[in-house]
Amino acid sequence: MNNQSYGEMNGSYSPYNVNNSLTLEMLNGSLDSSLANSPSQPSPEARNKLLRPRTLVERARINVAWLDSSLSIMEQGVREYDTLCLRFKFYSFYDLNPKYDSVRINQIYEQAKWQLLNEEIDCTEEEMLMFAALQVQVTLQAGVPQPIMDSSNTIVEDDIDAALTDLQVTLEGSHISSSSDIMQIPELFDYLRFIKPKRFTLKAFKRYWFTCRDLHLTLYKTREEATQGAEPAHHINLRGCEVTPDVNIAQSKYGIKLEVPSAEGMTEMMIRCDTEEQYAKWMAACRLAAKGRSLADSSYETEVKSIVAFLQMQHPALTPAISPSSLNINPDDYVAPRFLRKLKGKLVQRILEAHTNVKDLPLVDAKLSYIKAWQSLPEYGISLFIVKFMGHKKEELLGVAFNRLMRMDINTGDHIKTWRYNTMKAWNVNWEVKHMMVQFEEANIIFSCLSADCKVIHEFIGGYIFLSMRSKEANQTLNEELFHKLTGGWS
Repeated sequence: MNNQSYGEMNGSYSPYNVNNSLTLEMLNGSLDSSLANSPSQPSPEARNKLLRPRTLVERARINVAWLDSSLSIMEQGVREYDTLCLRFKFYSFYDLNPKYDSVRINQIYEQAKWQLLNEEIDCTEEEMLMFAALQVQVTLQAGVPQPIMDSSNTIVEDDIDAALTDLQVTLEGSHISSSSDIMQIPELFDYLRFIKPKRFTLKAFKRYWFTCRDLHLTLYKTREEATQGAEPAHHINLRGCEVTPDVNIAQSKYGIKLEVPSAEGMTEMMIRCDTEEQYAKWMAACRLAAKGRSLADSSYETEVKSIVAFLQMQHPALTPAISPSSLNINPDDYVAPRFLRKLKGKLVQRILEAHTNVKDLPLVDAKLSYIKAWQSLPEYGISLFIVKFMGHKKEELLGVAFNRLMRMDINTGDHIKTWRYNTMKAWNVNWEVKHMMVQFEEANIIFSCLSADCKVIHEFIGGYIFLSMRSKEANQTLNEELFHKLTGGWS
């Protein structure tokens, strides 16, 4: 786990950046284009060294091994010919452009693939088959000549495209479906099913008339009651919620799990949709509202389309486009162990049925589709640590993501409390007692980290804050001093 360069910081190199002696253009082209592809099968030696965490605690302990970005690798005991694991530490990826980012795309694709195969991140059976199908397509396309992409004018063209997009968003404000809606606040409404689960009680979903407006869900017993202005049955503020998909395509199950902040912690609620289209609209609305963005946000339609595309890739064809006998597919290389045990002899057939949906994708597009699907998983981008909060005796999990911290149950992973970075005032470490304090608008939290040094969590938070400050300028250079101030606690 190497010292963090700008590439690992998940920023974007510019081919014409005079401040970088080694640019990504060189890395993809004249230096070593072999890094843009990886062997379809790892060596036995590499496979034997892979970590396969079985519990949330084991997942958390993986994060003990990150090197300190404020020190050189030799200062940390690494010597010549030692082997390091190279990973992207921060799950904030910018400007993945297939024209000149083939190396970085391949590195992220490999990290995503092995997280899934090693069960570092969970997914459903349909999702696993979709990932396996995309991996098959990557393997097939790796042996086929790919279209040559001219990157000579890429930077200029991308800057112009980005500027035009920003201008369009600024002028339009949001996507409004018809001119009659211009003077109205966007609103979603439909009949959905709802349940507020309670322990030791069996309750069924009840049908309500839902409206979504201004970051709030309002539930009425009937549409007529909503029209008449009756008292709602439930009212939910979505800002700060944890929103998780609960989908099983084979069973036509399209659910949305909400964990809503309350005085007691996070209150769980479930929404059940009837169709994929309905699910995509409401899931997109909930995701954006949780981040403080309403239906008027320009990204709403894009979010809906992304969810629809993710679901469509999981629909298997009745018959595969490729005969199973024509390919030598070792299921161990494509599917996580728990699915190997469950599906057994049916796996190759099921993978190739799923492959029909992605059979026309070129190499880099297949990798990008894999990455985007990985980013759509509920557990994506959450780095876990075992901590003990001040005033509490039991060990708990702290999840660190690109936009929030999560207090989680150490056995189940259930969310107890969520704090978002946009409400954070400061974070620091008492180096003498190894306690970390994070100040938020609503409260201060103090904890000790039991699975790694507090410096690791400090660096994660600082790194994400640093990345959030990145501008859209393609030629932006790395401000190393600011990075070390944010991650290392410099004064």
